[in-house]
Amino acid sequence: MFGKSKSTTTKSAKIDTLIGQNTELRGDVVFSGGLHVDGTLKGNVIADQDSGSVLSVSERGLIEGDVRVPNVVLNGCVVGDVYASNHIELAPQARVKGNVYYKIIEMERGAEVNGNLVHRGEGAVDTPAPQQLLTREPVAGDS
Repeated sequence: MFGKSKSTTTKSAKIDTLIGQNTELRGDVVFSGGLHVDGTLKGNVIADQDSGSVLSVSERGLIEGDVRVPNVVLNGCVVGDVYASNHIELAPQARVKGNVYYKIIEMERGAEVNGNLVHRGEGAVDTPAPQQLLTREPVAGDS
């Protein structure tokens, strides 16, 4: 009754896809609905920014790539930028080695961001569409 009230929007989301603890997936993942990562994912994680999609990463989970998902619950590690167009929750074991772009953020004691925290208000649209991410043109110096 007098305790701290937490938002249940992201915590009660249905998980449609699970990447298990002993699984390593290489390549970009495009999903809708709920995705839970206990293993290692080496590639970008993308969901339609207008959807209610949720990515949750456990303390055993690791993503090496950019994350572009409306709602993120992170308790593991992301090596790359995180774009949460709606809400991001950084739990105590969360580690981000990159920038975090967010509309709403919850950050618990112990969470760590080695990069910038960038608030993105309504109407901010400088994030590339998912198809642009997957078909990026090479830049001078790319090998």
